[in-house]
Amino acid sequence: MAVSPAYRDYLSDLFAPLGEIAIRTMFGGAGVYHKDQFFALVIGERIYLKTDDRTRPAFEREGSKPFVYQTKDGEQSSHTYLELPARLLDDPEELKVWARDAYEAAIRAKGKKSQSKKKKGRPLDTSDLPLVQPRKKRVT
Repeated sequence: MAVSPAYRDYLSDLFAPLGEIAIRTMFGGAGVYHKDQFFALVIGERIYLKTDDRTRPAFEREGSKPFVYQTKDGEQSSHTYLELPARLLDDPEELKVWARDAYEAAIRAKGKKSQSKKKKGRPLDTSDLPLVQPRKKRVT
């Protein structure tokens, strides 16, 4: 379900205390960005914030549900995006804290991806390999 222009304006106002916010259309919903970092997902009128091991327990204490989507293999859920607790919509100061935590979780996740990419491109350490004599040329 697409996000209406009026709801996009609402989201911009909602997250404005965090700083500059961009709302971009994505897979039937919208992504919320701060400093070009994707930290929230909006589907219909449900807002899901990025979580990680540090922030997920607070969402679980609030009873937040994960983002659920359909694939050809059936229904899947993302435990990295959990629904924003409804009570925060009436508390801009606390919402700002949760949004900043989501932004920081997204930054940490990006750092983990960068580290794993670095490991893949690392040169092979040959110091532990046995030395092998070069092949001798055959004389014909």
